[in-house]
Amino acid sequence: MSESVVLPALGESVTEGTVTRWLKKVGDSVSVDEPLVEVSTDKVDTEIPSPVAGIIEQILVQEDETVQVGAVLVIISGGSATPSPAPGAAEPVAQAPVAPPVAPPVAPVATPTPAVTPAAPVVPVAVAAPVSTPMIYTPAAPVVPITPVTPAAPPAPVATVGIATPATSQDAGYVTPLVRKLAQDSGVDLTRVVGSGVGGRIRKEDVLSATSATSVSSPAVAHTSAPISAQRGTSEPMSRLRKVLAERAVASMNSSAQLTTVVEVDVSKIADMRKAIQPTFLAATGTKLNFMPFFFLATAEALRSHPKLNASIEGETINYHPTENISFAVDTERGLLTPVIRDAATLNLTQIAVQIADLASRTRENKLKPDEMMGGTFTLTNTGSRGALFDTPVVFLPQVAILGTGIVQRRPTAITTADGQESIAIRSMVYLALSYDH
Repeated sequence: MSESVVLPALGESVTEGTVTRWLKKVGDSVSVDEPLVEVSTDKVDTEIPSPVAGIIEQILVQEDETVQVGAVLVIISGGSATPSPAPGAAEPVAQAPVAPPVAPPVAPVATPTPAVTPAAPVVPVAVAAPVSTPMIYTPAAPVVPITPVTPAAPPAPVATVGIATPATSQDAGYVTPLVRKLAQDSGVDLTRVVGSGVGGRIRKEDVLSATSATSVSSPAVAHTSAPISAQRGTSEPMSRLRKVLAERAVASMNSSAQLTTVVEVDVSKIADMRKAIQPTFLAATGTKLNFMPFFFLATAEALRSHPKLNASIEGETINYHPTENISFAVDTERGLLTPVIRDAATLNLTQIAVQIADLASRTRENKLKPDEMMGGTFTLTNTGSRGALFDTPVVFLPQVAILGTGIVQRRPTAITTADGQESIAIRSMVYLALSYDH
């Protein structure tokens, strides 16, 4: 039996999506919740997981093709039996390999008459086992196309393929853009990395391990030349997300008179406090405390007193928002994305820090929900994360302002002591750049 997989609704205002990359091809096996295709919308790039398990029978939407929500993307055969055991199939599937001969599923159907109720779940699990098993041993799946490529080794092909399976599967497997870039920057050959993720998928930790191994074995080579990017002399189509960002930036610049005001702030007391509570904070939350949550909290409190900056323009009307929903910029390989922390002025420092860490992590891992990027009323961007003193960030309509925070630096500056005396001292200083609609 065949199942149709459609483009799901990816947010309230999202009506269409563009297929950017198929992670599976016709003839491949796929399991429940395994990434199937990468789709780009005007809000976010995301992976669509397979709702069923089976074999890819037909791909109906090609890469770079845009379709409406609800359109059929792919047809998967033999997938109707797997969705039901998805939540609780972990235990039965683990037992399935114990009885590899899958041929006798018919016999158990008729024989276990006395235990009708227990036997019924066993039958679909036994049938699903052949589908799930290739998923568990995903590295073996690419052996089918690889075997014909190496018929030159007559007696030893089986042993050779068995040994090389992990590396071979990585060649055909999907690698996230962040992992691919990390490998390029580190000079790591992904075809030689054995993935530790589900189905042998290569993770960031695998690349870092390979990098450290390379540097230990050949330290001299690491310092002789800078890594050369594989993108030199190449071209690639712009993603839908980048096109939308570019269009919005140009439209915002053309529709509003923007200017940037830069001030210098002494954050030495914040730096001292952060240093003092860092061990306790990390132990309590599992998250490091950086400067961003402090800027976030200060911004939320300031917006309560200055609602003109927490506003949006619609035609000739200025709407002052009742809550402070602050977006913050996260730089990813897919483009600049802005998840939102809602009602920021009602949160404390710890809550803000935890939410920033969670949203930023899920944004980079492409696990953000489209609704988590909507409804922002003001934006923060940490340009100091790249070492910049300050930047002139662009306001994205309908918002009217954006705050850029530069790098916090220890440098000499003139201070006035409590008794009114002036002196030079080493302080933690930062530039804050506010861009706004004039």
